[in-house]
Amino acid sequence: MTIVVFEDEHVPRLYPVTLGRPAYAITCGAFRLLDWLKQLDLPIHGIVRSHLADIQRNDYPDLGNPRLSDSQSILFVNARLVPSRTIFQTLRELLASDRPGVVKHNGEVAAVLLTRNADVPVDTPTAAQLPEYFAKVGVERLNSLEHELPLLQYPHDIVRYNTQILSENLEYRLSTGSYDEVADGVFVGQNARLGDYVVTDTSAGPIILESNAVIGPFCFLKGPGYIGHGAKLIEHAAVKDAVSIGHTTKIGGEVEASVIEPYTNKQHHGFLGHSYLGSWINLGAGTCNSDLKNTYGTVNVDHQGEKIATGMQFVGCIVGDYSKSAINTSIFTGKTIGVCSMLYGFVTTNVPSYVNYARLFGQVTELPPEVMMATQQRMFRRRNVEQRPCDVQLLHDMYELSRDERQLAGDPLSL
Repeated sequence: MTIVVFEDEHVPRLYPVTLGRPAYAITCGAFRLLDWLKQLDLPIHGIVRSHLADIQRNDYPDLGNPRLSDSQSILFVNARLVPSRTIFQTLRELLASDRPGVVKHNGEVAAVLLTRNADVPVDTPTAAQLPEYFAKVGVERLNSLEHELPLLQYPHDIVRYNTQILSENLEYRLSTGSYDEVADGVFVGQNARLGDYVVTDTSAGPIILESNAVIGPFCFLKGPGYIGHGAKLIEHAAVKDAVSIGHTTKIGGEVEASVIEPYTNKQHHGFLGHSYLGSWINLGAGTCNSDLKNTYGTVNVDHQGEKIATGMQFVGCIVGDYSKSAINTSIFTGKTIGVCSMLYGFVTTNVPSYVNYARLFGQVTELPPEVMMATQQRMFRRRNVEQRPCDVQLLHDMYELSRDERQLAGDPLSL
């Protein structure tokens, strides 16, 4: 049996989140989909977009390249699956049944189980070849399997599902990991530390601190909450109501119902609510976002030229990898910030990738990738991370992939 986790043609709909990372590496509910797939203890192959092939080889070397024709059965898993414990259990049931079929969500393929037959092509398809591969093996003719496998459709879905699945995901971590309970519902890994006068509330769910996480004095933590390996919460931080914080982060101020990927800093005072932050982001002191309309109505977002009704009353911001904000930046409700952009003042519109955004002052200028290469090198050095050729190439690739985004943004760009 082999598992193939694949990116489909709808992955760009999750930009900027998936511009620089495979969809299976999105954190939601303190897990990535890849984390769950590894729990199945089977060989895994990843099919990603071409510009991420080197990133996959370097960052996910355990995703091999098996000959699919040699496998007794193949489970194809959409990389946009919501990474929840319930999803994990459903995939286990699919594997146990060994019954060929297809599972769809809103008409899109969520999973396909193929049993061994002579029609399986020898070579593993690329992401571009996948539709042809599925047509060749007759996916559309397979029986429809009655399983619920929800997919991430838009970036704000990460925020939506994070609040829904975090508690069940944390319960699984507690059942399989090694933690000490240092207070009612507060569990810590090796060398994790809580400062003096920390107040915790776990009435709505547990709080987990991974190894070497540090909580400063006078902090408030309200579960469910997850704080990754080596993360640091500075004094007087308030982290509450379904927050998932990645490893090697620095967090301060007030954070509510948000996902923060590894190596990101929100170290100073300011509010972050119902938002998603990618990796290697830095929010300047006083940066705040709005996650609620003045009318208290549900939030509609503009996404890739389309107005989307989220059905959610609370939607903050989506911020792509490597973006930065200056002090006292204010981000309006439901805004999306692309990768590698710099924010100043009031952010009243979506921000494309690779721009200096100071719209309040009439300035929106393009940011060349060479500037981000130097910035990346300095950031990596501060965290003892090596800047590799694939990291530099990714900056160039993301710049080219987001070129149309800048041209369609509606703001005059100066080079």
